Amino acid sequence: MKIRNFVLVSVLLFSIALRAAETNPGDESKPAETAPISLSELARKADLVAVAQVKDTDYVYARSYPNEGSAYLKILITYKHNNPVEDIIEVYDKGLHPNECYFENPTVMEEGRRFLIFFRLDPEDPNIYRGLDEGCALELFVTEDNRYALKYPVDGIKLTDNLDQLAKKYDFHDYYSVVAEESLSPEKRDALLAKGLIKPYEDGFKYTHGVDLTAARSLISPAALKPRRK
Repeated sequence: MKIRNFVLVSVLLFSIALRAAETNPGDESKPAETAPISLSELARKADLVAVAQVKDTDYVYARSYPNEGSAYLKILITYKHNNPVEDIIEVYDKGLHPNECYFENPTVMEEGRRFLIFFRLDPEDPNIYRGLDEGCALELFVTEDNRYALKYPVDGIKLTDNLDQLAKKYDFHDYYSVVAEESLSPEKRDALLAKGLIKPYEDGFKYTHGVDLTAARSLISPAALKPRRK
């Protein structure tokens, strides 16, 4: 009986360990979940805070999802850097895990998406960047007066900052503000419509609100943007 019980316990422990590994197969160093974080704390933890635009990607795909590789982003505005920043930077990620840092590759006829980015230096290669555990990028749209505004509601990073009071209505001149109906779950679509945060547009929907980038930037303390000492 003792041997049988030992075998049963061993099988159970192996099963639990296997399930845990499957929830985070690509990068075991990253946590399964992260707590919400402020913009200021994100900036403090990052080596690079900037506005950047996706130019190209080089990913290995598994079942139509990127599983490893690099994205190449053009730096448009720099707020913080610990290393000299090139015009084009490389950001690498590997595996499927929470808050992964992959980007959509623009087609030849498209401009890439724009983001407010929070990157850390790769500990093994100072010329490459990685995402933070909490996430790496918040999408930006171009407003009718050619300013940048955070897409609202934000996604990609769970924030503690209350952006509700900063959100304003915009007529975005950015085709990425238009989303296909099938890209939104029925629950999310209905919730956004009820709050007036999207509106029917052509064959899909268009986001109607954003947070002015200058207002979002004001939430980041000056101390958080100072380069960290190595």
